[in-house]
Amino acid sequence: MKLSELARRLNCEFRGDGGTEIRGGAGMEYAGEGQITFLANPKYAHKVKGTKASAIIASAKAGELGLPVVVSENPYLDFARALALFYQPPRPAAGIHPAAVVAATARIGEGASIGAGCFVGENVTIGKRAVLYPLVAVYEGVEIGDDFVAHSGAVVREYCRIGNRVILQNGVIIGGDGFGFAKRADGTHEKIVQSGPVVIEDDVEIQTLSSVDRATVGETRVRRGAKIDSLVQIGHACEVGEDNIICAQTGLAGSSILKKDVLLAGQVGVSGHLTIHEGAVVYAQSGIGGDVAAGSVVSGSPAFDAAEWRRAVTAFQRLPEMLKQIRRLEKRVAELEQQLQEKTK
Repeated sequence: MKLSELARRLNCEFRGDGGTEIRGGAGMEYAGEGQITFLANPKYAHKVKGTKASAIIASAKAGELGLPVVVSENPYLDFARALALFYQPPRPAAGIHPAAVVAATARIGEGASIGAGCFVGENVTIGKRAVLYPLVAVYEGVEIGDDFVAHSGAVVREYCRIGNRVILQNGVIIGGDGFGFAKRADGTHEKIVQSGPVVIEDDVEIQTLSSVDRATVGETRVRRGAKIDSLVQIGHACEVGEDNIICAQTGLAGSSILKKDVLLAGQVGVSGHLTIHEGAVVYAQSGIGGDVAAGSVVSGSPAFDAAEWRRAVTAFQRLPEMLKQIRRLEKRVAELEQQLQEKTK
């Protein structure tokens, strides 16, 4: 594809040789001839000199970069869009594989693909152009919208509801039982029935080996546009807000509520029955034990303001030295007090 055509498809302008042939994309350090790269952060502009890419996607403010440029208001986003023009994962043909088991009462939309070894239970509804790769299981009474994709090993449990354009990567479990038990008088545990379904709204993607648990009562809900990374646990009756980003190895205990545009970095632990309000950012490995205010940035365990946390971490490393100084000062003060007492006798 010529650079001029790529720019046109991205609805961007270009500078330099529009006839440059582009066959794919890569990061600056790895790009070679025939590939396009991107500059999203000006502090990495010095690396452009070392790239072997044939062209770059950058903002108009980037100035002269020494190679043809696709001018973008959001270089990272447009680089992602460019990659999609050069690579699309293979899509299986429409139809139901002979080795799939599909209940007679299931309703499968036009153009859907059901792979080998899949199971689709009674009274399931699956929308148009959905793709179930081999070995996907969809339990009884599930409702799924259009353009759904479930990769091998994904499971959707009974009566859960999934919207349009949802992607479940390998091994995702939607609607597994919430962790609910009542303790008997003799110390043993009675399992609490988990009757509330999971609801996944439109344009959600959930990465490999993550779980979204069903609720004891009510529902667990993941709202529109949320993106959930691998190895994430969403507990029973949680609410994940619109456009949330939840990174790997994060866990939400039951009844956690995340409002719109929340970002949880990797390995965050949320203790449950609390609210993280709109636009909050939680740094990696933080422990959340109470509500987090809208727009705040927190870190640490227990988490508090990230700027204060950085100062505290810096001070923490100096604690042994500070302790020695305090002991020396205490000793010196004691000596001065003793000298003063001797002088006043």
